[in-house]
Amino acid sequence: MTTTINTEAQTYRRVAIAACFGTFLEWYDFLTFATLAVVFGPLFFPSSDPTSGLLASLATFGVGMIIRPLGAAIFGSLGDRIGRKPVFMVTILLMGVATVSVGLLPTYTQIGIWAPILLVSLRLLQGLSAGGEIGGSAVYLTEHAGEQNRGFKTSFLQLMGPLGVLASTIQIALIQHWLSADEFQSWGWRVPFWISLGLLYLGFKARIALEETPIYLAMDENKQQSKNPLRENFKDMETLKKMFLLFFCVSSGGSILFFCTQVYTTIFLKTSANLPTYLADRLSIYATLTLMPLTILAGWVSDKFGRKPVVVTGLFLGAIFIMPAFEALQALSLQYQAANTNFYLLSILIGLSAILAMVVGPQTALLAELFPARTRSSAATLPHNLAAGWIGGLLPLIITWLNQQWMGALMGLWYPAIFLGISAIVASVFLPETRGKNLNL
Repeated sequence: MTTTINTEAQTYRRVAIAACFGTFLEWYDFLTFATLAVVFGPLFFPSSDPTSGLLASLATFGVGMIIRPLGAAIFGSLGDRIGRKPVFMVTILLMGVATVSVGLLPTYTQIGIWAPILLVSLRLLQGLSAGGEIGGSAVYLTEHAGEQNRGFKTSFLQLMGPLGVLASTIQIALIQHWLSADEFQSWGWRVPFWISLGLLYLGFKARIALEETPIYLAMDENKQQSKNPLRENFKDMETLKKMFLLFFCVSSGGSILFFCTQVYTTIFLKTSANLPTYLADRLSIYATLTLMPLTILAGWVSDKFGRKPVVVTGLFLGAIFIMPAFEALQALSLQYQAANTNFYLLSILIGLSAILAMVVGPQTALLAELFPARTRSSAATLPHNLAAGWIGGLLPLIITWLNQQWMGALMGLWYPAIFLGISAIVASVFLPETRGKNLNL
């Protein structure tokens, strides 16, 4: 018995490491683009108005997010029809090739209008890949996790987003430290994209060794796969209801908090708050490091007390504290050289990370537990990527645009605050508890 348990644990660890590394690569590739949004403006969207260039760069980032639901529909459906593993091989290859190609692109001064056209095209390929990977990986890992401590064991997948942010942020900070500003603007920004080639090799090699999930193998043996999973999902009212709850509450809430705390905060500190780049990057790194254990803790707590109370608490806290947190960040940034100011800045960022952890910690398990095995991949990936792409991915662009319209650096934050408040109310009333669900059904 002990030998069997140890073997199962070793198998799960191997599967988890391979799956998580591939997802890390997807996030690293995807978010390196966001980290360099300020750099891309003058290189690919030259304009006499720096804000217009930044908006164009953020819009290009948003394009990749908008296309994610299409990737989710294609690859999620394939995951239900032909298996989870083959889809992973395609998505990681697609993302890697697109990302390496970004690092080889000529700039606007070299080829004119073709530079932004090619950049947007590659961003679309990244979005298609991310749509199949993010959400589908949650289903894959959860189906391997077994019945015990599922929230804890699957919460590690949620670390891949912060790790992707951390890796790209540290790497870019080091490159900027080693190179002059002119060298970085000329060619240094390309280095993170070139490094993706080595990561792609490692990720692809790891995924070759992946095993198909036992749940899908059982369906395959009994010929229970759905021939048209998307159609089945939209015809079944119970599944459709859960897809809406996943979209509007869990995934939209998590995406808004993720992009507010892990993406937009860095942009905000560097632009609106005028904090030195090195300091903004350092604070973001420290906050991301604290997010990791908090996420695992939230997954563990959801095993003890249920997924719903943890997620709903995070949504309510996000609605209440997003606006005050950014107001405090802006006020403190004006006196960042004063004693203890940086400590207070970091404390605010850590507080935001704790709120994010409450929503995303149980999220991996919750995505799979909401839906039946037969159509689980498509039912989970489509609303999840729709939320991440259309709600979370466009958040930096929408906030920046609203700030411009209302002539204030903080006014756009009313949008995520109100959205989180409504999501929290809907989730508290309608979101079902899924802890302990039998995933074979």
